[in-house]
Amino acid sequence: MKQYFFAAVLCTFSLIGFAQPDRWQQRANYKMDVELDVNTNRFQGTQKIDYYNNSPDTLTKVYYHLFLNAFQPGSMMDVRSRTIEDPDGRVKDRISKLSPDEIGYEKVISLKQNGKPVKHQTVGTILEVTLNKPIMPKSKVTLSMEFEGQVPVQIRRTGRDNKEGVRYSMSQWYPKLAEYDYEGWHPDPYVGREFYGIWGDFDVKLTLDAKYMVAATGYLQNAEQVGHGYEGIKKGKPKDGKLTWHFVAPEVHDFTFAADPDYQHKIVKMDDGPELHFFWKKDQGIDDVWNKLPAYLEQAIKYTNKRVGKYPYKVYNVVQGGDGGMEYGMLTLITGKRNLNSLVGVTVHEMLHSWFQFVLATNESLYAWMDEGFNSYIGNEIEAHVNGKENAHGGSYNSYFYVVKRGIEEPLSTHADHFERNAAYSIASYSKGAVFLHQLSYIMGQETFDKAFRRYYEEWKFKHPNVNDFMRIMEKESGLQLQWYKQYFVYSTKTVDYGVKNTFTEGDTTYITLERVGQMPMPTEVKVTLDNGDETTYYMPLRLMRGGKEKEIEGNWVQLSDWPWTHPTYTIAVPTKGTKLKRVEVDPTHKVADIDRSNNILEVSYVVEEGAGL
Repeated sequence: MKQYFFAAVLCTFSLIGFAQPDRWQQRANYKMDVELDVNTNRFQGTQKIDYYNNSPDTLTKVYYHLFLNAFQPGSMMDVRSRTIEDPDGRVKDRISKLSPDEIGYEKVISLKQNGKPVKHQTVGTILEVTLNKPIMPKSKVTLSMEFEGQVPVQIRRTGRDNKEGVRYSMSQWYPKLAEYDYEGWHPDPYVGREFYGIWGDFDVKLTLDAKYMVAATGYLQNAEQVGHGYEGIKKGKPKDGKLTWHFVAPEVHDFTFAADPDYQHKIVKMDDGPELHFFWKKDQGIDDVWNKLPAYLEQAIKYTNKRVGKYPYKVYNVVQGGDGGMEYGMLTLITGKRNLNSLVGVTVHEMLHSWFQFVLATNESLYAWMDEGFNSYIGNEIEAHVNGKENAHGGSYNSYFYVVKRGIEEPLSTHADHFERNAAYSIASYSKGAVFLHQLSYIMGQETFDKAFRRYYEEWKFKHPNVNDFMRIMEKESGLQLQWYKQYFVYSTKTVDYGVKNTFTEGDTTYITLERVGQMPMPTEVKVTLDNGDETTYYMPLRLMRGGKEKEIEGNWVQLSDWPWTHPTYTIAVPTKGTKLKRVEVDPTHKVADIDRSNNILEVSYVVEEGAGL
């Protein structure tokens, strides 16, 4: 079939130079055959992984994630949720109260390396494997496994019987090989945070009760046999017994599915985009909003294709399930009982992860803000585009200011699992990450930034970029030095605060002294208005930038000499012959994350002496 040919081509491509010479990528091609018993909520399966060690290193161990083991009393996720200051309301102490038939687990029955058993032990959500023979650089090994598991009662993302009655939301459910990259292995225990995975091809057969409809990552290979509204059969009828669904997913780093006997299935074929599949439960009074959703999603995909880059897959699935909204390969799980605005908002947000988490795929544990924040930035732009909003990013700035003023901010460089508060993690990752980009567009200039952002996507897709990779693209496109911005805004919690210190006039010139109150330096724009109506924007690049941006506003624009970060003040000389100063505003575009805008504006009033003519 065409899908198999495509997968073979991608596999060959990966072996002959899939990534840049200095950024090799491991590869894991999965073949799984799994049977799920809907009466016991347990599954059994076999798994074969062809693992390609494209690294220059010799590997003596490998690690797997066993995510479902987190849903047991005493697990790291359980204890973390019960001890963190502000636990996720969906979890709290619920895991600690699970009975044996409600918990989740994954058990490895056997594991072989090239046909021979290997030693392994399960430690929480991680399977530690000691190999019989090292995996040499630029070589391939086959890892074969038999496993079984139990689907937990839905508590966080994955599980069964969620609050809207969806039977199965099967995410993070199979033994998944951990990623190995230039930093080494990443066997992070699962405590409910972010993910990192290896690209490869998935060939998965799922067998379960024939009455269940399945939505999954990838392309269904046997649509005529399964029916259920897939291409080939308009109205599939439930059958007795069991049914096997066969999906193939090329070039993804995860595989997810959902299953329910009461799903209804709608397909929308875009003219220039993926085939869209929508799955939601019938008889819940939500048909109207779900039938309106495709038009909005089409618009969002077209915008993102133009704004960021082309979505590379042929299918995208929107599926009622989970416990909120969560992104997976070619698919999102979202709770479906929402009004239209909420349904569109969560769907667009999760859809955008297809670009940032499933094509660029930074290590979310280390750089959650490069997924969630970049996602939020483009999501804000889409909302403004659709609704005609001018201040697209105001909400992100306000959330960032909130954690700063509460004194609970932690650096963006904090590992996602190790934030002291959930609020600090969420606002850093989603809001400050979005602010990072919007403020960078101010530093570089919007047009240059937009061009660089598209270049970043094209050059780094399928290569797990980090923050330095992103900044180097921004520097190359703008010609500016930008590492200072990364150091301040990512690796510290220093804040921006500029203000007007004072003014005085001598002869035909008025002098305006600005001051840097905050610890973080920024290039500065000041809009000066005279009492005759003349307006001029003065621009002072930061000396660390080694250059400045092009003019991007209408009206008078004057670029002054750069402002050294060591200097707390800077004085502007404004010609005021025959007129007077009326107003001074620092950061008139409000693109700078200035934490105290009370000192940004100076309004000048003049007292007319008694008896003087007007």
